[in-house]
Amino acid sequence: MAALSPKETARAAELNRILNHAAYAYYALDNPELTDAEFDRLLIELQQLEAAYPELITEDSYTQRVGGYVSEQFEPVQHAARMYSMDDAMNLEELDAWLSRTDEALGASPTNPVAYTCELKIDGLGVALTYRDGQFVRAATRGDGSTGENVTANVLTISDVPRELALAGLERVENRGLNQSIEVRGEVYMPKHSFIRLNEDADAAGKQPFANPRNAAAGSLRQKDPKITAHRDLETFIYAVADEGPLDVHSQWEFLNWLRSCGFNVNPHARRCLNAQEVHDFCAQALEQRGDLNYDIDGVVVKVDSFASQEALGFTSRAPRWAIAFKFPPEEKQTVLREIRIQVGRTGVLTPVAEFDPVTVAGSTIARATLHNLDEIRRKNVREGDTIIVHKAGDVIPEVVGPVLNLRPADAVEFQMPATCPSCGSPVIQEEGEVAFRCVSIDCPAQAVERLIHWGSRKAMDIDGLGDELINRMVEEGVLSDVADFYDKLTEEMLACMPTGRVYDTDTADHLSGDSIPVGHTIAKKVMAKVEESKTRGLGRVLFGIGMRHVGANVAELLAQEFGSIQALATAPVEKIAEIPGIGPKIAESVHEFFSIPENVAVIERLRQAGVVLEEEKTENELPQTLAGLTFVLTGTLEHFTRDEAGAQLKAMGAKVSGSVSKKTSFVVAGEAAGSKLTKAESLGVPVLDETALQQILETGQAPA
Repeated sequence: MAALSPKETARAAELNRILNHAAYAYYALDNPELTDAEFDRLLIELQQLEAAYPELITEDSYTQRVGGYVSEQFEPVQHAARMYSMDDAMNLEELDAWLSRTDEALGASPTNPVAYTCELKIDGLGVALTYRDGQFVRAATRGDGSTGENVTANVLTISDVPRELALAGLERVENRGLNQSIEVRGEVYMPKHSFIRLNEDADAAGKQPFANPRNAAAGSLRQKDPKITAHRDLETFIYAVADEGPLDVHSQWEFLNWLRSCGFNVNPHARRCLNAQEVHDFCAQALEQRGDLNYDIDGVVVKVDSFASQEALGFTSRAPRWAIAFKFPPEEKQTVLREIRIQVGRTGVLTPVAEFDPVTVAGSTIARATLHNLDEIRRKNVREGDTIIVHKAGDVIPEVVGPVLNLRPADAVEFQMPATCPSCGSPVIQEEGEVAFRCVSIDCPAQAVERLIHWGSRKAMDIDGLGDELINRMVEEGVLSDVADFYDKLTEEMLACMPTGRVYDTDTADHLSGDSIPVGHTIAKKVMAKVEESKTRGLGRVLFGIGMRHVGANVAELLAQEFGSIQALATAPVEKIAEIPGIGPKIAESVHEFFSIPENVAVIERLRQAGVVLEEEKTENELPQTLAGLTFVLTGTLEHFTRDEAGAQLKAMGAKVSGSVSKKTSFVVAGEAAGSKLTKAESLGVPVLDETALQQILETGQAPA
């Protein structure tokens, strides 16, 4: 063995410093500074150094840590048993070496193979859920492995976490769970569509975006206010137990089925394998299907199936010997950043966007990615002309990881935000406490275009046929400047004459090359019919479409149900708006500020005069409000009408219709394939009705006692 030199000692110390700092940023701050691939590379280098020079191994070496940190923001919780990290296999050769060692240690033979359970490695935040006498009592993060953070109040907002274990599961627990404490473990994660929405909202509000779904989940679970967590759409997958002693289960495969019987959400993509080839096949299939999943995974966890064999193999100082994580290779590509272009959003926020040479990543070609704000550009240290590394965050969103510094051009300079708006030339300001830069002009054409596009979008007024390019052209021609123009200015004739941007083919038509095809009366007539139809979309859609800061579709619906008319909302004190559950002072200030601007009030009045419905609709007969004070949640598929139709009828009789279940919910109506909302209703003791009972309510106007 070679003698240890100062060079190796210094490098080990440097690697420990980098890894500990990166882990703190990742676990404690939810703000990663290294990619997973770079972190893994440095950890492997340290492990190899310590293997060559064992005297480098110390108690505080990162290789001896479980990982994670315990925040002082939450009450500390001692885990029932240590939550270990997992050793990694970075390629199939390392995975096969582990399988061979494990088979040999357990005395495997062709007639007596070792069974393995393969599960997807969810890229979320590790949690431990404690149940006593079958009832949920506590939730904690993994923390440093021995001590976690008490996040019970926040986990209670996650709808797929059962409040009590189902009887089918308790039948396989000693004394049916009485006088028993069970700690199960898993991951809290954020679905990809929720991650996209969260960062879109962050961009619109001028806030710092989350780097990836894992950090979005971690940041959401560590909120001091559980109401914020409740709006972040978190979900769980459970897959482990601290101590299987009280359970009548004897293998990981059997345990996953027991978890399902208790009511836990268990990932459906798992397989019991009997040889290395079957494990390889599962890993290959998981990698192939990775982009199709609605959650982020970064590998496959392979576990010895038998609990008795797991106990025989035991643990190292930081990881179980009976499990390994096969890590997927990161799909990152290099390309050249040609320009950082400024995009002006509907609320005036200036968003820098990276334009780079097209490159194929995760199955599709990308050529641009948002850089969010100036702080993010500084943090990533990217400049025009850089060779950059790009990937897809959550396998969905194109993202610039960072520059390849040794390839940086000598004349590359730091990017600066413009002092004036690139669309209208008005001054750009940065409000105190915000990362966003904003255009101050209410007449900014770019803002107008984005507001008009948003107004016609599916979740707002749903005006089909109004594409981005067509709206851009109508703004350029002076046909549209605000949303009221759709109703009191735009005509079928004007729309029919608008150029589409497509040109005639001179080989088949007698027109000069370059002549643009007009929209024409056929399409214009259909679009104008949709414009007319949009007048009756309802107050919630109007409040969402009008583009108030911080007001998304759910908040808009809450405001519509609470105030009933735009006039009542416009004149409401900010304190009254803030009192509504799920709103809060920041949104209330934004709504109040919107209605304090005369130009906005003028647009609202023009919408009213044009016939746009600005009140919660009532039926022609103004049905008696017999369901006033009751809150319904509709879930699953109904046979005789859509959930929107049923919801409209319930609201016509005074009921509130919510998208989430809470203790204040009066009834949950469950159709076919009802999911987590039904589970949550049952756990909270909320009455559950079928479609027959719903029909009875709609016919009589009376709810069950």
